Amino acid sequence: MSTFTNPTGPQPPSVYWRRRAVLLLGLVVVVIVIVLIVVRPGSGAEPGAATTTTPAAEAPAPEPSATGTAPAADATEQATDAPAAGDAAACDASDVELVPIADKQSYASTELPQISMSITNTGSTDCVLNLGSSQQTLTVSSGEEQYWSSKDCQVNGTDQDVTLTAGQTLTTPAIAWDRTRSSADTCDSTTRTPVTGGGATYRLSVSVGDITSTETAPMILN
Repeated sequence: MSTFTNPTGPQPPSVYWRRRAVLLLGLVVVVIVIVLIVVRPGSGAEPGAATTTTPAAEAPAPEPSATGTAPAADATEQATDAPAAGDAAACDASDVELVPIADKQSYASTELPQISMSITNTGSTDCVLNLGSSQQTLTVSSGEEQYWSSKDCQVNGTDQDVTLTAGQTLTTPAIAWDRTRSSADTCDSTTRTPVTGGGATYRLSVSVGDITSTETAPMILN
């Protein structure tokens, strides 16, 4: 009987021993190759170690160029940078356009007209104009008759020199006309006489100092 340690056969025993040695060597080589595939010596990360990724670096902010523009100033800074009243000459009347403004053209019987004016520097240069309450006048008339004026009962009017840049338009805050006749003697609004409604048309004109609007704004009171 042939065994691993006692080979028998027609060939000499040395032949069988060489064959078995070659077979064992082949098995050892196969085992080594398998171990190398599994273990992979020399790979980057250690077994079981967590891998980390490096975030991409942020691009540095570009350096401002010598010809770059500065950040826009906020509204407060822009107002501060406006020319002072003393930096420009007084406005010429021919370069100032006044426009009367009524918020509507027709009013229901319970509505009060909201009236104001716009002031425009139509000249090509900056100029200074006194836009204080002492200089502004709003007047309501019908035909040739004046019915109401913002000057009739004004108290403590103020002066305020304002620089108007070339082409600039300013609009005054609106005030309510109470639909009554006014006079310097009737400053208590409860004693004033209401004007006629029923579709009557009144016209608003405005002035600043000696400058008067060339047009009027119609107001129909129902």
